[in-house]
This record gives sequence, structure tokens and C-alpha cells, in this order.
Amino acid sequence: MNLSSNGIPIPFSPELFGPLRATSTDPLPDPVALRERLRTDGYLYLPGFLDREEVLRLRGRYFSRLPPGFLAPGTSAREGVFSGRVPDGLPEHGVPGHPAHDFVRSETFDRFLDDPRLRKLATDLLDGDARMLPRRILRHFHRGARRASRAHVDFDYMDEGSPDVVTTWIPVGDCPPQSGALVYLEGSHRLPPEAYEPLRDTTDRPDDRRQICHDLEFTARSLRRRWLWTDFAAGDVMVHVPRVIHASLDATTDAMRLSIDTRFVRQSDTPDPRWLRAWSADDGA
Repeated sequence: MNLSSNGIPIPFSPELFGPLRATSTDPLPDPVALRERLRTDGYLYLPGFLDREEVLRLRGRYFSRLPPGFLAPGTSAREGVFSGRVPDGLPEHGVPGHPAHDFVRSETFDRFLDDPRLRKLATDLLDGDARMLPRRILRHFHRGARRASRAHVDFDYMDEGSPDVVTTWIPVGDCPPQSGALVYLEGSHRLPPEAYEPLRDTTDRPDDRRQICHDLEFTARSLRRRWLWTDFAAGDVMVHVPRVIHASLDATTDAMRLSIDTRFVRQSDTPDPRWLRAWSADDGA
């Protein structure tokens, strides 16, 4: 595979990449075993946790909101195939006026995420009644943009509240690495922050110290760890802890990447106040 992140190539080699470890969802392990697996790996990869058809239906409903010319002629909204051209006048992704900004505030989006399976999973992992934070992010990447999530840990973006947070990442459609999938740095949740603090000087965003690094090969070699990957499918769910280093790859396929990030805390905990309002890509959080 020819892979890159933010336009910087990263060789797909056994030295730099390894497989994510899947957790069975049929049946799902008991809560104690789930918590132990999450502590050990820093993530849970749950293939087929959600209904594939429901996920693809949501994909179609979002892409049907895009302006004419965004989708390739002769393809369906559910396929989400990029035409190669972003129509003139479309605001930046996720800001007011962009379809993603409206979509995360829609009844369709609320219904999809109001899934008792997601809340039970979070409750089991937090060992207490869980709530989903209102700031729920919808990310959409297409080929040619050369934009991806830089290596980071979630807690650097929500450090004004309880550290007991679990994140779910939901690919809204099939998402192999070439489509811009997430990758996780193996065992990185056990690293002290000072181990990766020097990497923040290698950056394409010098004014934002929250990201660790935009160069994934440099990150892996510096920390002597592999990026863990898989071919995600619609219905899969990833869960991760706030201190695991993760990033995404560039989308290079015709089918666009669409995904949802949600965060859960215990009902009794105090969350970062920036996460108590609906997401907007320009909200500074």
C-alpha cells in the first residue's frame, strides 16, 4: 500500500505497521474482561458491533446533503464517491453553512447515536452510568485533500475536565487504510507525556502544541513503536483511552471517508466544559 498522512509518505512495512487486535462481539466479553483489555491495549477494536445497514443508511443521508457536483455522476449518496471537485462556494468542512455542521444537529444524527449498545458499552468500560458528551464530531475526508488527523492524544484536547473518558470512533462506511483510517501507536498509552514532548517541535502547526507530530514515520521511529491498523468495515467500532497516541492516514480512494467521534464520561464526573456544546469545526476546542 502507498500510504501517507498530511501529504507525508509512510512506508507500509512490518517495522512500522502491525495489526489491531480484534475483540469478539459475538458475544461481547463481560465488563471486567473488557476493562482489562482496554487497560492492556489502550483500545478495543469491535468488528460488527453496530448494524451495517444502519451505518450505511446514515452515510447516504449525510452525503445526500452535499451540493450538486460533489459526488461522482452515476453514483449513489450511500457510495459516497468523490467527483474530484469541490463545488464553489461551499464553506469549510464543519463550519456554519456546511452540511456537516447541520447534520450533527439533526434528528437523524441523534437517533443514530442514541443507541443503547453504545451507552451500555461506555457504562461497562467506565464502571458507572455513562453519558455521551454533546460535542460529537463528524469528519469527512476525500482524496486529494492531503489532510488527516495528526498524531495526538485526546486528553490534550479535553484537559479541563475529568481524565476518565472513553472515545468511540465509528467509521461510517468501509474504511481501509487507503481511505483515511485511524491508526494507533502500539502501547503508547503507557508512555509518560515527557517521552513524546520533544516530537511536538516537528510540526506543520507551530501555533498548536496539542498535536504531537504530523510525520507518522518520524513518530513511530522516534518512539520505537508500530502503527496498528486494520481494514475497517461499516458496523465496526473503535474505543480508546484518552492517553493513546493515534492519527489518521490520507484518503486516496474514490470512496470518501466519513466517521464519527464521540466521548463518554460517568454521569457523576465533571467533563471539560468545551465539550458540552454541539461541535463546530471552528469552535477552537
